[in-house]
Amino acid sequence: MTFFSNKRLIVLMVSIIILVALIGYSMSDRDRVTWPEQFMKDTVGWVQTLVSKPAQFAAGFFENLNELQGLYAENQVLKARLEEYAQVSVERNMLKAENDTLKATLEIEETLSDFRMRTATVIHRNPDRWSEFIGINRGSEHGIQRNMAVITAGGLIGKVHQVGQFSSKVQLLTDNDRTNRVSAMVQAEVPAYGFIEGFDPETGMLMLKKLDIDADIEVEQTVTTSGLGGVYPRGLIIGEIVQIEPDEYGLTKNAYIQPAADFYGLDYVIVIERTSTTLDPELTEGDGL
Repeated sequence: MTFFSNKRLIVLMVSIIILVALIGYSMSDRDRVTWPEQFMKDTVGWVQTLVSKPAQFAAGFFENLNELQGLYAENQVLKARLEEYAQVSVERNMLKAENDTLKATLEIEETLSDFRMRTATVIHRNPDRWSEFIGINRGSEHGIQRNMAVITAGGLIGKVHQVGQFSSKVQLLTDNDRTNRVSAMVQAEVPAYGFIEGFDPETGMLMLKKLDIDADIEVEQTVTTSGLGGVYPRGLIIGEIVQIEPDEYGLTKNAYIQPAADFYGLDYVIVIERTSTTLDPELTEGDGL
């Protein structure tokens, strides 16, 4: 019995030695492998391939399923927005037709909302004056003139400050120059009028000042250009009221306006040419509205 026990122990030790030797041999730096090693590698590789294909198929199936669900949800959102856009477009066309009819009936030739648009690309922005000016690739050769309003898809961003032959410089609403003002109105049942004067870089809000102390205005109401300053046409969106407070003397109200436009991501803009009649330049000198 002792002999067989010792024999098994010897066989185990020899097997371990042979296994260690084979491992060391297989890990050695050799240009060629033996046929048993090659056979084992090929067999293991074939089994891995056989197992991995169904696993990859299953993983891809569930990944595609999740992607399909995401696309379906996105498609539903886009369809809802498209329906909303179609509804707004129909209402706009109806209002425009009604407005044209009323203008013809009353023999009104123009309104403060009349303007023409020209698209432009932002080609320059100085890091030291990032919140004050941008440069665009349209100038006098393209019909651009000083003081034309400039907007984005979001809303008003400023006005043309200087005009070259093929490019122009635009002054942004976020420039705190004291002459940089906009005649604005709050879209309420009874419109309230004031002036955009200044920008708070800490809050990112525009300041709407000189509102009548008795004006019935509320948070979340929309603020647009009034068209009364002679520079901007009426109805260009500026932003939304987020806070209202009396001025330091308690005679008028001030409001903080969340801008509708993104002043930090300006790539493409639209230059607005006001076509309604304005006062002669010598009569509006210094207004800047």
